[in-house]
Amino acid sequence: MANALDQLFVNLKHALVGLFPPAWQPLASVALTAMAIVLVFATLFALTTVLERKGLGRIQNRYGPNRVGLPFTRLRLFGFGQPIADGIKALIKEDFVPAKADRVVHFLAPLAMLVPLTLTFAVLPYGRNMLPLDLETGVLYFFAVGAGAELAVFMAGWSSRNKYSLFGAMRAIAQMISYEVPLILSAVTVVMVAGSLSTGRIVEAQLGHAGWLPDWFVFTPWGLAGFLIFITAATAESNRSPFDLPEGESEIVAGYFLEYSGFKFAIFFMAEYFGMFAAGGMAATLFLGGYGAPAPWLEWIPSWAWFFAKMMGFIFLLIWLRGTLPRLRQDQLMNFAWKFMLPLALVNLVAAALWHFMSPGLARWVVCSVVVVGPYLLLGRGLLERKGLGKRVYRYAD
Repeated sequence: MANALDQLFVNLKHALVGLFPPAWQPLASVALTAMAIVLVFATLFALTTVLERKGLGRIQNRYGPNRVGLPFTRLRLFGFGQPIADGIKALIKEDFVPAKADRVVHFLAPLAMLVPLTLTFAVLPYGRNMLPLDLETGVLYFFAVGAGAELAVFMAGWSSRNKYSLFGAMRAIAQMISYEVPLILSAVTVVMVAGSLSTGRIVEAQLGHAGWLPDWFVFTPWGLAGFLIFITAATAESNRSPFDLPEGESEIVAGYFLEYSGFKFAIFFMAEYFGMFAAGGMAATLFLGGYGAPAPWLEWIPSWAWFFAKMMGFIFLLIWLRGTLPRLRQDQLMNFAWKFMLPLALVNLVAAALWHFMSPGLARWVVCSVVVVGPYLLLGRGLLERKGLGKRVYRYAD
């Protein structure tokens, strides 16, 4: 029964593909996989927007969406009909294009943002036998295709013929390039230890259990450091708070998509969440065992459920950070990337190499932990002293 539930979608796809003539079956398999990916993540996008607004409302001691329900009914469904209302509004809202804008590039920019991020879903292993595209260079493909979003950001800012849009685009490109370096370096540690660029092989290397802990890379000194670097850089890559400088409303109105309205803005909005889903899925793949269960007695739960649970845990973390942390300044943003995260990512490569070549035992844990924690403390202390910063002290009036 557990295996049937685990392979439910695999068997369903095979049954549907079998309905087509043999000559059409390869094309039908690709089309069904693509449709499933788009539908699943589009649905997750709709639900996540409501969950985020509800979560931020609770953090800020207010209600989130709780009125809109199913159309033409009295069912409110706790406000989960809000995405339907938002979608209808985006479709019928006026599509305004500035008179001096480059209309062709202005039109193509949202698509150029959404399509590469959608393609990154092809190499994520969603469960056992549920890897859409098993490439030997899957990790390389993920980062190479995802980098296309930077071009889309520049297209949007430049084509709008608006200085605020151009400022936002330049900020976004500088930020994305800066944080892409530690992001990729944190993934390189996993590739070094796993010995493969294939996302499927990386997950398979983490499916075992050592005692009461799974063999996930996050449960190693270099893996924990790489995981923290990865999620921090991925947050900045997604332009999420506290790294949301490209769309700083208090400074440049709305950033690179200032001159977008209606459905074009909705595509940008969807692309941001697709980027979050892709980053969360890759973080789960590289460091959290992918679709693997955390304990042998939990393997009766479908593997695809574990993958999506880990990915949505990453999304919950981003929502939590958005509701609690203030926005950084531009100089703080760049200093943090180049003077703190990049050196730590390089040091973490050394820690991963030592972990690979040293014999298992306590000595390996101690050496790798010192290699990771020592530079972290030195870099953090050096940056604080250089900027004249210290611990925040709260004083209350008598």
